[in-house]
Amino acid sequence: MPFFPVIRLVSMCLLAALVAAWSGHAHAAGEGPKAGSPAIAAAVTVESDGAKTRFKVTLSKAVTAQVSLMERPDRVIIDLPEVAFHLPQEAGRSKEGLIASYRYGLFAPGRSRVVMELTQPAMVSGMTTVPDATGAATILTIELSRAEREEFRRAAVENAAATKEASAAPVVQETKDARPVIMIDAGHGGIDPGAAGSGNVVEKDLVLSFAQRLKKKLEEGGRYKVVMTRDQDVFVSLGDRVRAARAAQADLFISVHADSISGGQEVRGLTVYTGSERASDADSARLADRENKADAMAGVESGDMPDDVSDILMELTLRETRSFSHNFASRLVGEFDSVARLNKNPHRQARFQVLRAHDVPSVLVELGYLSSQKDLDLLMSEEWRVKMVSAMSVAVDRFFAARFARRGTAAVLP
Repeated sequence: MPFFPVIRLVSMCLLAALVAAWSGHAHAAGEGPKAGSPAIAAAVTVESDGAKTRFKVTLSKAVTAQVSLMERPDRVIIDLPEVAFHLPQEAGRSKEGLIASYRYGLFAPGRSRVVMELTQPAMVSGMTTVPDATGAATILTIELSRAEREEFRRAAVENAAATKEASAAPVVQETKDARPVIMIDAGHGGIDPGAAGSGNVVEKDLVLSFAQRLKKKLEEGGRYKVVMTRDQDVFVSLGDRVRAARAAQADLFISVHADSISGGQEVRGLTVYTGSERASDADSARLADRENKADAMAGVESGDMPDDVSDILMELTLRETRSFSHNFASRLVGEFDSVARLNKNPHRQARFQVLRAHDVPSVLVELGYLSSQKDLDLLMSEEWRVKMVSAMSVAVDRFFAARFARRGTAAVLP
C-alpha cells in the first residue's frame, strides 16, 4: 500500500469534535442538515503518490462539484455550491505533489470556489464523493494526474470557450435616474482577499466596511443615487465591475483599496490613482500590475476587458473622461490634505483595469498600506473613518456643484 504524505490536516480531535457537534445537533433536531444551509468544510488533506495527487475535502454533506482547467498560470478550478470553510488559517500555503498552493472562498452568492495553482500541467483523472468512516460526513476527492502541455492546453481552451458561452447573457439597463449616479467599488472580495495586515485583517473586509459607510453618507442628502459593485463578501471580476458602472450609467466610479507594499513600514499614506496607458512611476506600475491579476487569482479569464478604445469618437470621449477623473482626483487630494496622512506623491496614474470605462470618470483610492502598522491603526480607527468619509463626501459635492447649479435643486431631488 503506497504511503501518502499529508500536508493539510486538522487534528483528529478537532475534526471529530466538529463532526460530532454537527451530527449531534442534527440528531437532536431529528433531521440531517437543512437542504438550504451551506455545507461545512471541516478539513482538507493533500496526498501525493508519484504521478498522482489527491485533494480531499471533508464536508458535512455531499455537494456537486464542477472542475475546469486554466492556463497562464496553470490552475485547476473547483466550483461548488456555497460552502462554509472552517479550515486553519495556513491551509493551502504549502506545496505538495502537483499542487503548488490553493485558495478558497465565496465566489458569488450561493457559489464557492477552490483555485489550485499547479506545479506542472495536470488533468483531473478522477472525482469521487463517499461517506467518511463515521458516516456523519462526506469526503470529496479530486484526483490529479500529470499531463503533457498540449493536452492541458486543449482542455483549458475548451473550458474557456464553454464558460464564455454559458456566461453570455443580455444586460438589462435600468432607467436613468435624474440624480448623479455614483458607483462605489469595494476592491477584491470572496475568494480574492486582497492584501493582509497584522491581526488577521484582510483588505476585502476593510474596504467593504468603508465603502458601505461612504454609501450611507452620500445617500443622506438624497442628492445622489449610490450603487455598489458588491455589498457582501463575494468575488466580482474586474471586467464586471467596469460593465456594472456602464450599465448603471454612472457619473462617477470610486474604487476603494488598502494595499500592501514591499517597501516596509516607512512607505505609507493615502494615494489617489487615475487611469493612464503609461504609469506615472515604477511603484504605480507594479501596483496596477498586481491589482490587474485579481481575476487570475480567482480563476477567471480577463482577456475580454470592456472599453478597448477602437475609434476616434471613443478616443475623444476617453480624453474628456480622464480630464474629469483628474479633476475629481485633485478635489479628493485637496480634501484629504487636512484630515489624512498623504503619500509623498498623492495623485498618481497607472493602467488599472478597473478604471478602463471610457465614458465614466473613475478613480482608485488607496486608503493606506496594510504593510504599515501606522496606516493600519488609522484604517481601524473609527474617528479616522468618519473624517475620511466626510472629506470624500465634500469632494463629491464639489465635483457635481456645477451640474447642480445648472439643473437647479428640484431636478436632483429623489
